[in-house]
Amino acid sequence: MPASALGWAAIVRLGLVQTALGAVVVLMTSTINRVMVVELALPAIVPGGLVALHYAVQVLRPRWGYGSDRTGRRTPWIVGGMAALALGGFGAAAATALTETHPSAGLALAVLSFATVGMGAGAAGTSLLVLLATGVESRHRGAAATIVWVMMIAGFAITAPLAGHFLDPFSGARLMAVSGTVSLVAFAVACLAVRGVEPTRVAPSETGAERPPFRAVLAQVWAEPESRRFTVFIFVAMLAHSAQELILEPFAGLVFAMSPGGTTKLAGLQHGGVLAGMLTVAGVTLGIGGPVLGSLKMWTTLGCLGSALALLGIAGGGLAGADFPLRVPVFALGLFNGIFAVAAIGSMMALAGSGGEAERGTRMGVWGAAQGLAFGAGGFLGTVAVDLARLAAPRPVDAYAAVFAGEAVLFVAAAALALRIAHAPATRVPRARRAPTLFEATLSTR
Repeated sequence: MPASALGWAAIVRLGLVQTALGAVVVLMTSTINRVMVVELALPAIVPGGLVALHYAVQVLRPRWGYGSDRTGRRTPWIVGGMAALALGGFGAAAATALTETHPSAGLALAVLSFATVGMGAGAAGTSLLVLLATGVESRHRGAAATIVWVMMIAGFAITAPLAGHFLDPFSGARLMAVSGTVSLVAFAVACLAVRGVEPTRVAPSETGAERPPFRAVLAQVWAEPESRRFTVFIFVAMLAHSAQELILEPFAGLVFAMSPGGTTKLAGLQHGGVLAGMLTVAGVTLGIGGPVLGSLKMWTTLGCLGSALALLGIAGGGLAGADFPLRVPVFALGLFNGIFAVAAIGSMMALAGSGGEAERGTRMGVWGAAQGLAFGAGGFLGTVAVDLARLAAPRPVDAYAAVFAGEAVLFVAAAALALRIAHAPATRVPRARRAPTLFEATLSTR
């Protein structure tokens, strides 16, 4: 596929896949989460563990990416992944309804459904990013990343209030009906969106060329210095990003005496900052460009350093007292989070093909796995860090300030890693006879 094959209309169509994906996932992470805790009176660790499972299975992303590399086409993997996602989403609603009368059977079905959602999201999301990386011009990657991620946020924003409207008065059957409708519509939208976007090409398996096994390809991708460095960067940056997700609102309530409505508005302000940051990168890279303003590395580094400063501002604001204008650093945190996120995604698209198209899906899968694992671990570790810090700190504000400062250090480390990432072609590992690496040897024993 030529680099200029995907026009803006095609990019928007692929963004609809992200909208559909977000529509299903938001019911899992918000609506079903709330029903389990409030209506079913289950411990919060139950939905928390299920959401963590959905992230944990993201470790399979390299395998899904390798599968699309092997077939040479991404569309079947997007459609198949969306089918699994939709089925898992409906299954999770059915499991939640079943738990009310048959707890053991319901929870068993919930485990299976959340794992299916994670696998479906991983398969569809990885292949979608590879398709974008293959077909979007380098100078348009920041804007393309913004479009698809804003459209995913739109999936959250549209589905959550609509689902909430039709869920009243609540019942298990109504939850299944709403979830089933959302899943069916999301799958249909995704299928229509990808139809005809990817040009027909001959699969590698049909050319007679022998494809190396998955373990060999995975070892080769990991042996590439740039790929390995970018994987570490993604993990560190996403760990820092997600660690504040579950502690910012409690911090505002405890330290600044904000009401639940006030902290919700604060979270909305932060999300508005994320959107502003994404649009800033898209507008400047597309409208002005150049070697500096068009550099995704520069925007990634700026986003990480700005996020670190904003976190230090939040920590210092808590120590300064209740009169501190907390909304300012919170909006700044969202702004710089949006800048680093969309620039990092654009860099991911650029680097995905640096070692050749044959390993593009596997490479993207490795980064997706790092992102999923970091995001799943970050929220949990952030809350654990606060609890541990409160055991040692005399005041809650001191504990929260220490954790926010720790997250800032992680963002500085991520910025240092981002500066070392080059967009030059990755160094290939020869496929001639050689002794297996430690990584390959470890894989071969499994």
